[in-house]
Amino acid sequence: MSSPSSSHLASPPPLSDGLSRSAVVTALRGSGCVFAEDEAELLFSTAATPADLAAMVARRTAGQPLEHVLGWAEFGGLRISVDPGVFVPRRRTEFLLGQAVDLVRRSAARTGRGTVAVDLCCGSGAVGAALAAAVDGVELSAADIEPAAVRCARRNVAAAGGQVYEGDLFAPLPARLRGRIDVLVANVPYVPTEEVGLLPPEAREYEPLVALDGGADGLDVLRRVTAEAPQWLAPGGHLLVETSELQAPRAVETFVRNGLPPRVATCDERYATVVIGTRPDSREPDGPGAAKTG
Repeated sequence: MSSPSSSHLASPPPLSDGLSRSAVVTALRGSGCVFAEDEAELLFSTAATPADLAAMVARRTAGQPLEHVLGWAEFGGLRISVDPGVFVPRRRTEFLLGQAVDLVRRSAARTGRGTVAVDLCCGSGAVGAALAAAVDGVELSAADIEPAAVRCARRNVAAAGGQVYEGDLFAPLPARLRGRIDVLVANVPYVPTEEVGLLPPEAREYEPLVALDGGADGLDVLRRVTAEAPQWLAPGGHLLVETSELQAPRAVETFVRNGLPPRVATCDERYATVVIGTRPDSREPDGPGAAKTG
């Protein structure tokens, strides 16, 4: 489920219990929801009672993200729990997931064992949960600095037997993971500070700032992750970071400076850019290159 584009320009009509589909569609459309019919169907299928439906419609027409109202988002073929105040997984990030799944499978074939994977800046844990669901034998750990995100992620990765830790980047991870991570995904915040105010209201008003603001040029957190990642990656292990197309050249420079020969993968359909760096392994050299998908 992609996050609907909305522009809340006018007050919606008042609502009451026993709402009809047409009344819900009218209310959603009146508040600026572009995909009013689709959203109405989701609200009707999720609400347990007419009173629940009325409350959900009221929250949505007030501007709350649809995923927060529903309590879930579709991501990577899974229904991911998303609590209020937690970053909503974006459909573009499914491209990052696809790249990670491919590398996990390659890693398992190369090493002949289960893959150690970490989802850093995990938010709801969507990437880690979908990764473990796609490939058997993944030893999954995840971490986030936001307590609400950690609580949410723990529910989402429970089926995979994953562990979620609360803290700043690598700090809360257990020492046993140092030098053992085969695939490290980090969906870091990468919006430049001055551009946060230009984000849609759903993001800037209802999602945590720490999950959006990437510093002056949007690359502050990426630089921190890339600097420390070589200490945590196994030989031949991979770091995958989502960024923007404009930021990719500077991100690549950062990877190179930290000894992680990079390549850039892009998907035009999803407007997605992922930088993938690899810790050198004498048994399997991996130099920089470029890949384009989609």
